[in-house]
Amino acid sequence: MSESDTYDVLVLGGGSGGYACALRAAQLGLTVALVEQDKLGGTCLHRGCIPTKALLHAAEVADNAREGEQIGVKSSLSGIDMSGVNSYKDGVVGKLYKGLQGLVKSRKITMIDGHGTLVGPDAVEVDGQRYTGRNVVLASGSYSKTLPGLELGGRVMTSTEAINLDYVPDRVVVLGGGVIGVEFASVWKSFGAEVTIVEALPHLVPNEDEFLSKQLERQFRKRKINYKIGTKFTGVDQTADAVTVNLENGEQLEADILLVAVGRGPNTADLGYEQQGVTLDRGFVTTNERLHTGVGNIWAVGDIVPGLQLAHRGFAQGIFLAEDLAGLNPPVIDETGIPRVTYCEPEVASVGLTEADAREKYGEIQTLTYDLAGNGKSQILQTQGAIKLVKQGAQGTPGPIVGIHMVGARAGELIGEAQLVYNWDAQAEDVAALIHAHPTQNEAFGEATLALAGKPLHSHS
Repeated sequence: MSESDTYDVLVLGGGSGGYACALRAAQLGLTVALVEQDKLGGTCLHRGCIPTKALLHAAEVADNAREGEQIGVKSSLSGIDMSGVNSYKDGVVGKLYKGLQGLVKSRKITMIDGHGTLVGPDAVEVDGQRYTGRNVVLASGSYSKTLPGLELGGRVMTSTEAINLDYVPDRVVVLGGGVIGVEFASVWKSFGAEVTIVEALPHLVPNEDEFLSKQLERQFRKRKINYKIGTKFTGVDQTADAVTVNLENGEQLEADILLVAVGRGPNTADLGYEQQGVTLDRGFVTTNERLHTGVGNIWAVGDIVPGLQLAHRGFAQGIFLAEDLAGLNPPVIDETGIPRVTYCEPEVASVGLTEADAREKYGEIQTLTYDLAGNGKSQILQTQGAIKLVKQGAQGTPGPIVGIHMVGARAGELIGEAQLVYNWDAQAEDVAALIHAHPTQNEAFGEATLALAGKPLHSHS
């Protein structure tokens, strides 16, 4: 082995966390190698965030065409051309992929193509060739999970297959009412399918504040997206033409496709992690708050680390770790301060603590809900929804806003200010003093803080 095969940072996995770490480390003057067996950009770019959001935008355009006459525009929807939709989607992915490849090349990062295996506390082997790193970063990402006994194939598929369908199914059952499930349900409904979501837990998007879940359920009912919550799946029968989904209550659902959207699992099997002493918990790599695995100079980032499985969390962890390895001693990431967005229609966005978690942590809290009916831009967009704020401390006492929960069209675009408010421990009076442009949906956030500060303008709080 030559000295040229040894790097300051050796990253195993080129997804969001891995490539962010590689780019930042190289920017800081460290020598970097990045091992990737598939495509740079990982699940997010090629099979997750980007292609699904392209489908969601196509769905939004379809809804706009279908509903044009409501605002005096003589438009109509004559159909969905999935070859055209897929061409658009793949074009977006292709441009971003090309740009990312150029970035990595410009930073003089060594790309190593192939399946990498951890073979030592400082070494990764790829196709028989051994590479060493003064620091090894595990960033092997995640995969679409299924349930025990539920075999994938044919008309039973995960999001990986669903993003490349060349037709719009007439009837779909979506198993799982989390982020992936509700986003695909939203797309297919906009494309004209009959959709039913099956969720074992009591609410859709069950990790969100219950207020958001109930709001989304109400809006899905209006959109005629069917859902069965608190209902367990027991099995599926598949023929050449259809699937029959069996539920615990004896009900059967007939559909063209069963989408299995029960979450994502850590991609850590057969990579040599445990053999080198790295501790796994249900497949996840356990780390301390600075992402160290407890073994040598081995670190981990992204979906394999327990917590939110979000691309931007991976980005943040990759940047944090690169700066830590370069000696910059960055502050530890507050996981609760990571924004969360579900891009269905209407969108769901949040940051900070849910009401239940805040009450458990602080005891005395105050909540305020601002209905988007009082927001001019929301009326123009014809969207319904609300913003819920959770404040530490009882009403009439000072305290920071510790939770922000929003639902409505384009709510995800409001999360930027929301995350600043949470992460900077801002109080309602701090934000209420800022001037929000009129008419914008962002103005609704300002109105909510005005009301929380005790001086509501366009609300009856």
